[in-house]
Amino acid sequence: MAELVVVGCGTVVPEGDRGASCFYLDAPGSRILMDCGPGAVQTLARLEIPWDTLTDLLITHFHSDHVGALPGLFFALTHGRAAPRTEPLDVWGPAGTTALFDRLALALGEFMLDPGFDVRIHEVEPGGSFATTGGVRVLSHKTPHTGESIAYRLEGDFGAVGYSGDTGPSETLGPFMRGVDAFVCECSLRDQEVGDNHLSPTSLASIASAAAPGVLVLTHIYPHFRLSEDVLALVKQAGYDGSARIAVEGTRVEI
Repeated sequence: MAELVVVGCGTVVPEGDRGASCFYLDAPGSRILMDCGPGAVQTLARLEIPWDTLTDLLITHFHSDHVGALPGLFFALTHGRAAPRTEPLDVWGPAGTTALFDRLALALGEFMLDPGFDVRIHEVEPGGSFATTGGVRVLSHKTPHTGESIAYRLEGDFGAVGYSGDTGPSETLGPFMRGVDAFVCECSLRDQEVGDNHLSPTSLASIASAAAPGVLVLTHIYPHFRLSEDVLALVKQAGYDGSARIAVEGTRVEI
């Protein structure tokens, strides 16, 4: 069995009740963080998630609402533990992840690369796969958002979890996520507001219908949209008839 926890489900717009994108998967042998947006470190502590024993960090792309809390996390891992950490941390991300950490270290300090334990940075090609130290199989898929953006599908004896990161409409993302137990997917804006680098109810309904997950978890919904519309009803009206819920910080989904 595994557990998916919503740590942050907001956007670049600051909100008092939610930080930016961050999700935690507790699977046998692996404790995986997917993205690490602003507010994530404090929320990990508030939710009593063992942030200091993470085994793997997965990055979807480099926008600040997905990586903005990385310095705080690494500073905490360096100085915030009762005893120094010795276990390595594997960081997985798209092309450019090594350069991102090099620049953060240059700007903020060597703790971003040398926090007192091994930080192993791996750049992932779209369409590739790898395994965490604990044996979770992870597959990557290109998404139309930024030049480097990728989505992840995580599989193991426990089942499967999908995370879109940020994405625009895609004919291939739904089949890539087909049959996952939980699919965390963005739904940023209304149909009439969205461009080609984010999803709306209609484009999400198309992807989710192809994926047919056990449960669809909607995230990254801009507050003016979420607070004025019934987003779940709009996704249903657009043709998705599966189980769905809006992500809220602290939401836990058993896999």
